[in-house]
Amino acid sequence: MEDVLRPIYQERASQSNTLGILILEKNKPISPVTDNFDVILFIIVRDPEETWYVKHYEFDNKSAAMHIVDEDLLQHWIDTSSYRRAVEWVINGSVIYERNDYVTELKEHLREFPQENRDLKKVIEFAKLIRSYSESKNLYDSEQYLDSFSQMVRSLHYLARLSIIEKGFHPEVTVWNQVKRIEPEIYKLYQELIESGEPTDKRIQLMIIAVEHSISKRSRTSARHLLQLMSEREEPWSFGELKVHPEIQEYILDLSSMIEYLVDNQIIEVVLQETKGPNIFHRTYKPKVTI
Repeated sequence: MEDVLRPIYQERASQSNTLGILILEKNKPISPVTDNFDVILFIIVRDPEETWYVKHYEFDNKSAAMHIVDEDLLQHWIDTSSYRRAVEWVINGSVIYERNDYVTELKEHLREFPQENRDLKKVIEFAKLIRSYSESKNLYDSEQYLDSFSQMVRSLHYLARLSIIEKGFHPEVTVWNQVKRIEPEIYKLYQELIESGEPTDKRIQLMIIAVEHSISKRSRTSARHLLQLMSEREEPWSFGELKVHPEIQEYILDLSSMIEYLVDNQIIEVVLQETKGPNIFHRTYKPKVTI
């Protein structure tokens, strides 16, 4: 298949801004990793006119998708897990061209998974987990059991990805196969929620307890990225200051619910500041624990 696609990628390899080219073939009939294409041609470039260009091909009753991606956008996907397929293409793809060992070094960087990158990914998943779990719990309390069930499934997905990152791996598209190998306890929770013969409300009730425990024991390490950032100065932070901080933008939509959780669990403390109104105070925040 590589020979058939050679004229396509050779043209790209000859261009000075091409950093690397990888190829990944479908290895099973249903392949979410390749979007069910028979082959993915993944080309990493520097300073392209279009940050992400996609073109589809067909040949000999087979299909191919070519993705040309700016290196900065790819790095964003890697740092935030916002497009996990692309990360898998880099990890599992075969290198057919690279400039100055670019792809080799990128693969090594992904394998090492530096702590700084790991902390950012953990806090992103943790923030999503807190919001989803809180919504599931609130829906359960209002007896909206099917909606609560749906949110609990989503919560377990976030918990699964968080546990994989903790073990030093990047979450894959087929996350539950990964979890089954790496974190069987969380896989068992998922099985109990999905396959148990108990009534829906009873299943959710048990999951609320189990997930709350899992969140609690991970809260300090999972929130390390936020806590370290807040510890960079002695003065407490207003929510508005945190909201506009560039390093928090990847989890800004879930920041409020995560801070409330950390306050409730005495990991962040509230510092009240006077306003012009009588008995009305600004809420500001500072870490209560040292990370």
